[in-house]
Amino acid sequence: MTVHPTASAEIDDLRDRVLLLGGKTEEAVSRAIRALTSRDSELAKTVCDADRLIDQMELEIDQLSVEILARQELAPHDLRMVVSVAKITPILERIADHAASIAEAAIALNNEPEIDNYFDFSQMAGIASGMLREALDAFTSENADASRRIIARDADLDSRYARVFDNLLARMAERPAVSGGAARLLFVAKHLERIGDYVKDICELNVYLTEAVFIKHSSPSAA
Repeated sequence: MTVHPTASAEIDDLRDRVLLLGGKTEEAVSRAIRALTSRDSELAKTVCDADRLIDQMELEIDQLSVEILARQELAPHDLRMVVSVAKITPILERIADHAASIAEAAIALNNEPEIDNYFDFSQMAGIASGMLREALDAFTSENADASRRIIARDADLDSRYARVFDNLLARMAERPAVSGGAARLLFVAKHLERIGDYVKDICELNVYLTEAVFIKHSSPSAA
């Protein structure tokens, strides 16, 4: 007879796997922006290669989530945990996809005239990575208040994206020779802005996990 783990042990395993995936995703974002700013194509290639591992981790977490739901009669909190994990996992995978896209842009930019200032991108990436790290911490501690504070920080990332967008358009008008690279950087900025949106989604699921309420599409005051 096959002896299955208890629900508690499987839930703990599921949580640990998500945190490991989150760590890999955060590392991918950090490495991608470092590859961009240092014009390091080899580092960028490691981000692209690691994306396959992240895809595999997502599939394994999905499978475990389905097995737990099929085998176990779960308490309400544990059921919310499995549902939250099932939704957070593909979000992390999509963030990793954005990191891979930034890495691919970094490789392509090495064939373009150099654009001299990546300061804004480093700042945006720092904010996005910090939000992701704190969102994972809030998931671990089931801290809904922290999750709400992280959601509010996305406005800063959005404003920086708008500023970078305007600056790059101005740069393209002033220096047509860098238009190709500047256009790629527009996409990089958008990838970073989207990562912030995905972190908001994770935080909304953290609130659901902790408080059993949905705040998606709510106004800031209602959340």
